[in-house]
Amino acid sequence: MNFVLIRHVFSFGFSFFLCFYIIPKLIKSSLRFGIMDIPDGKIKCHQAPIPYLGGVAIYLSFIAALCVVYPFENKIVWLLLGSSLLLLIGLIDDLHVLTPARKFFGQTIATLCFLKGGFSLKSEFLSSYFNLFISGFWMLSVINAFNLVDVMDGLSSLIAIVSSFSFLIITILFKQYEISLLLTAFLGAVIAFFVYNRPPAKIYMGDAGSMFLGGFLASIPLLFSWSSHSIDAYYAPVIILAIPLLEIFFLVLIRTSIGIPFYKGSPHHYSIYLMKKGWSKYHVLFFTLVMGILFSSTAFLFLFGIINLFGLLFVLGFLFLIWCYFVFYNKKLGNVINR
Repeated sequence: MNFVLIRHVFSFGFSFFLCFYIIPKLIKSSLRFGIMDIPDGKIKCHQAPIPYLGGVAIYLSFIAALCVVYPFENKIVWLLLGSSLLLLIGLIDDLHVLTPARKFFGQTIATLCFLKGGFSLKSEFLSSYFNLFISGFWMLSVINAFNLVDVMDGLSSLIAIVSSFSFLIITILFKQYEISLLLTAFLGAVIAFFVYNRPPAKIYMGDAGSMFLGGFLASIPLLFSWSSHSIDAYYAPVIILAIPLLEIFFLVLIRTSIGIPFYKGSPHHYSIYLMKKGWSKYHVLFFTLVMGILFSSTAFLFLFGIINLFGLLFVLGFLFLIWCYFVFYNKKLGNVINR
């Protein structure tokens, strides 16, 4: 047990310090070669151009940590291949904007890599083809959800920290130490990146980073055999990742209702709504942190049988109403918080 703990601590520390060291180098490289996120006054409302390539730092630190501490297996090779494809597609989009169709095609190829590596539902109650379909839909949804939610300093990285820490707790309680080792390497890199990405951001992760984060966090739950725990345990990862999934749900709903193609950019993100009400970026991050903890706590309560399915629906309904109230209805809340 002590050796397992040492490996986890080393995995986290190695990834954290390597990413912390790499990021200033990538900031200089971004400034030198003009790899910058230029504000457009609509969705990108930062004051000045911000260096990209933060996603590259997260990816390299994560891979380096795995090379040192993780026993490579066939499944992990496919995880790295799919993640690498997502990073590459995002990086191309950062440097030369891809059309939504080309971007989605690349995401689909990466998803097929995950599926080929065995990253799919392991339900005993559904057919293998249906498991593959649901798994593919899940991964594409989470990848795009993280890509869409990354519109504010520190937001996507904070959501990734809360989500991956929640999965880490579950893996430790289930004694799935090989999965938890992946998560500690991932957490170390993302936390180091958050230090530079928190407001005011010194670097952004870009599409390369957001799609890598989404792909990793979509694939991790598919390493579990949830049905061996309980028939309803599949709800847990959906609840843990509720914030990015709510983001993509409302964006599709709002854009469709006002006649905008759901894949076209628009300023209808929850973080932008909150900032327009007078919230600071730190208030938005605090709200996201609290809601993320509440959703994850609800998933834990259900997963370990403390609340039943009816209780889960009641709590989720209550949290959903809180979310909608803060984001869409309470126009004066920003002033209340600022007092």
